[in-house]
Amino acid sequence: MNDNFYQHRLDEIFQENDIRFAGFIDSRGSLIKGKFREDIVPFETNTEQQKIFRELAYRVATRKNFDYSMGPVKYSASRREKLVMMSFPLKKNILLITTEPNVNIDRLAYKILQILEK
Repeated sequence: MNDNFYQHRLDEIFQENDIRFAGFIDSRGSLIKGKFREDIVPFETNTEQQKIFRELAYRVATRKNFDYSMGPVKYSASRREKLVMMSFPLKKNILLITTEPNVNIDRLAYKILQILEK
């Protein structure tokens, strides 16, 4: 996957109005490419964001231990008071998305999966 792949997918993802942040994270938890919607002020500092990325990478790697019995994870989501956080494991990387709290998780996840399959 190259920079064009990431940029094209981010452009498509940000066509959804409820997206706050979208970014591709590598298996070590480093941000490959991502951004916040222009009018968003992040809830976390850069240091806290990096910690979230590392913890996400760890959780995704841990979930792979159960792929043999339950199949691979398509996406994972958590609804918080101020936002929804969704992760989409890719071959070697992870797509992390945060949205406004009122989003329909399943509808958005379906759209994101379609974008990633292109």
